[in-house]
Amino acid sequence: MRLPRLLYEDIVRIALKEDLGRGGDLTSDAIIPLGVSARGRIVTRRKGCAAGLAVATMTFELLDPNVRVRHCVAEGQLVEAGDVLAEVEGEARVILTGERTALNFLSLLCGIATETRNIVDRIQSYRAKIVCTRKTTPGLRTLEKYAVRAGGGFNHRFGLDDAVLIKDNHLAIAGGIEEAVRRIRYFVAHMVKVEVEVETLEQLETALRQPIDAVLLDNMSLDEVREAVRLVNQRVLVEVSGGITPAQAVEYAAAGVDLISLGWLTHSAPAMDISMETERIS
Repeated sequence: MRLPRLLYEDIVRIALKEDLGRGGDLTSDAIIPLGVSARGRIVTRRKGCAAGLAVATMTFELLDPNVRVRHCVAEGQLVEAGDVLAEVEGEARVILTGERTALNFLSLLCGIATETRNIVDRIQSYRAKIVCTRKTTPGLRTLEKYAVRAGGGFNHRFGLDDAVLIKDNHLAIAGGIEEAVRRIRYFVAHMVKVEVEVETLEQLETALRQPIDAVLLDNMSLDEVREAVRLVNQRVLVEVSGGITPAQAVEYAAAGVDLISLGWLTHSAPAMDISMETERIS
């Protein structure tokens, strides 16, 4: 996998500016003479799934374009504790200055990819796909959704502008499913997918009479989901959501749903334990 540089360069710049502040790296600039070269090895301390190597190592390249970077694993590759993910070589000050920002990105993205891969592997014998949501860190949505893909998952809509999801609050104000869908179909173009969130089987039956593309079964029991899948009968895509755990994901996948959306993949996945080992080379 490859994320275009244009989509994340500004994010990395902002992160570096946040860390450098107004005075730069006081510690490294005071301790390390100019002209000293070093090598840094980025190492994972636990098993997981690699994601975000290009994002992480860009921190060094933005600080000094002469830094040499080598990625030792591929995006989405499973790694073991002790594996070297990447190596950087160049001005020692630059490597030490960029270290924390690089590790912050990599720990976050590898953590998301790892949790995604774990759950994707658990449901691999079913047709259901694992998808992430808009529950992302402000400013980091592109990276976090990319990490989900690196882990074998799929992306739900990126924002409010690329698909329609009619939720309970929309229905409460619009006056019901029929009226909400009627207004949507008048408003959006033919390429835009329309999904309706339902909380009961009665709402589902109403939704299925409308020109929609998918239904989101929100916080339904497993028995209700099974009945919903039967009622839909593959006429539209069936998505489930609502605090679903890895164990429950297997049960919902077995029930025949098409999509399982998990907000916690991007808002609660634990960071992966990754560090950098450095050595002076000149």
